[in-house]
Parts: sequence; structure tokens; C-alpha cells
Amino acid sequence: MTRPVYPWQAALWQTLAGRTQYAHAYLLHGPLGIGKRALAERLMARLLCRSPVGLDACGQCKACLLLAAGTHPDNFILEPEEADKAIKVDQVRELVSFVVQTAQLGGRKVVLVEPAEAMNLNAANALLKSLEEPSGDTVLLLVSHQPSRLLPTVKSRCVQQACPLPSEADSLVWLAQALPESSAEERRELLSLAAGSPLAAVSLQGQGVREQRAQVVEGVKKLLKQQQAPSQLAEGWNSVPLLLLFDWFCDWSQLILRYQLTKDEEGLGLGDMRKVVQYLADKSAQAKVLAVQDWLLAQRQKVLGKANLNRVLLLEALLVQWASLPGQG
Repeated sequence: MTRPVYPWQAALWQTLAGRTQYAHAYLLHGPLGIGKRALAERLMARLLCRSPVGLDACGQCKACLLLAAGTHPDNFILEPEEADKAIKVDQVRELVSFVVQTAQLGGRKVVLVEPAEAMNLNAANALLKSLEEPSGDTVLLLVSHQPSRLLPTVKSRCVQQACPLPSEADSLVWLAQALPESSAEERRELLSLAAGSPLAAVSLQGQGVREQRAQVVEGVKKLLKQQQAPSQLAEGWNSVPLLLLFDWFCDWSQLILRYQLTKDEEGLGLGDMRKVVQYLADKSAQAKVLAVQDWLLAQRQKVLGKANLNRVLLLEALLVQWASLPGQG
């Protein structure tokens, strides 16, 4: 089955699929949730197909049928063995031994790595030689949501291709088809929570993000009114992904600072926290907000780096600092 080209990828697909010659390695990078994996899989099918039709794989030849069945011998997909875990050096060694083999169907070999930033240092270093001198007609497709976390030596060996974040209007049109049961307001809110990434918005809807957000916002309000202790809230937020919590608190701290500097009531973020953001901006010393924001960003990096963190203690520390914001200025 042919992967979709999302409407916002049409021009990029023309560029990628319309080439007559291909480099040995591409890095497709951009925000999470905009369809980079689907784009890479479509390109992989196009590169392996023996009888392409225009810009697309034919879907009928032996190579296409084997790829659809997941048994193509000249196709290798490298991803973490478990969700949110690192790609290990042993996995990359398997990839390297695949790259040096002759293509069994006599055409190209294509490797897909996603997410590329999941490779630990040893794994990334093990990949370098294959990136520099892949044997035979091999194309490596690396997909990255956070290219800043990749080794410069990995990036420099690839043709880097930025993948666009769709406009809000394009995203909302697509979401109306993807989430027909949701109201226009709900879709707009989901898109905002997903930082403009429409596929991420659908994923967030599936995990009940609006209910999770409502629970957290209610908890923050109770915390500031001293109706609930940090330790109680930290225990109660078990079902909310840690990264999502840090994203929200980083966003709120930024909105507080922005309002302190501009007094622009249009820039207070989503309606559920506007009054709280405005209250904290009016009642908190800017230096204190900056210090909390620095701490939040540092901890968020640890969460992104899959550090072994004590979730409850970390959230308790966050909430203690948050509760101490007002009354400092």
C-alpha cells in the first residue's frame, strides 16, 4: 500500500522523488508529528521499486509486493527495540553487515533509521563509516525529530532536508477530516497543544490529552490556592506523560515572562490558564520566573535524554518551585 503524501508535503515529495540520481544518505528532519516517517517510507518504496510509475512505486512488481509483506531482503529498518529507548551499538552493527552485502534482488538497498537521535554515542559512531562509504547502491534515510541531538559528524555525511510544519489553516483542514467527531474549537486546541503538528494532535487526542490537561490545570489552581500539596499532585499525575508536563510548564513560564515584558493580554496562551498566567506574571519577581524557567528547561533536557529520573520527586520539586513564584516581588 502506498503511503500518503500529506498535502503540506506535496512540493517536497516532487523534489525528493523527482531526482534522477540519489545521494547515499539523507537526513529528513523537522518537528514530531508532521509525517516524516510516512515520507521516508514512501521514498523507500520508490527507491526499491523496479517499475516506478511517475514519482511513485508501482505497487505491483516483486520488490513492491515483498516490501508490502515486510520481507524485502534489501530493506533494513533500524529503530529502538522498545518505545522511547536508545538504539544500541549491536543494532547498528547488524545494519553495517547488511550494508556491505550485495543486494539480493539486484537493485538498490535502502536503510531507514528512525528516530536517528535515539542512537547512543557508540551506535552513532558505528554508523559513520556506512554513512561515508556505503557499499553498492545503498541509500540511507535518517529521520530526526531533534537534529540538534545528532552528532555533527553524522549530520555532515547526509544531505539534510528540512520537512515543513504545515500552516495552521492547512492543519485544521486536514484535522477536520481526521477528527470529524471533534468540534472546530477542540481541533484548534489540540493543534495548539501539539505545537502545530497535525499528526501529533491526532495522537494526543487518542491518549486523552484534553482530559489530562484539564486535570493538571485544576491541580495547578489548587496548588496556588494552597488547597493541595505538591506531593499529592505529583502522585496524582501518574497517567500524564512527563515530557508533556514539562512542555506545559515551560510554555507557561514563557507566557508569564512575555506578559511581564509586554502586558499583551492576547499573548496569554490557551484560555484554560490565562488568568493563572496573568496572576503569576503580576505577583512574581522576574528573576524568580527566569530561575524556574532555567530549571525547567534543564530538567526537560534530562527527560528528553531518557535519564533515569524519580518521577514523583522531580514533579514535587517542580511544584514546590511553582508554588513559591507569587509573592516574591
